[in-house]
Amino acid sequence: MLLRADTKVELIRGLPLFELCSKRDLRRIAALAQERPLEPGTELIREGEPGTEFYVVVEGQIEVRRGTRRVANLGAGSFVGEIALLSRSPRTATVVATTPLVVLAIEGKSFVELLDSIPELWLKVARALAERVDADEAAEALSPA
Repeated sequence: MLLRADTKVELIRGLPLFELCSKRDLRRIAALAQERPLEPGTELIREGEPGTEFYVVVEGQIEVRRGTRRVANLGAGSFVGEIALLSRSPRTATVVATTPLVVLAIEGKSFVELLDSIPELWLKVARALAERVDADEAAEALSPA
């Protein structure tokens, strides 16, 4: 599936992360996003490694794991990889395609430059990051030692 630029804009517009963005900003985001079809079993992100890309799931399912524990199954509209890009810390989880998958990948440096140019987007990403950190802390507190 090769997405046209306007199709990418429509996909991105539907994501909560980008809902406050103008059409112009959405076009800029879409221009940075590289479409990638992936096979089941493909590892997008490996826990502990440095982050270089941010991913948006267009089609298919992914599994998020911490160590050997599955922490989430996510589908279309989900995004992963932003924490390591923004915190410059190692990846906090491993992410694997569980079905045929199509993602939009945005290179880290380009993503951060984009955030710097769209203040509203920084706010949305910061909120999403805070929600994930809160959810992670709650999950850790509930997991057996």
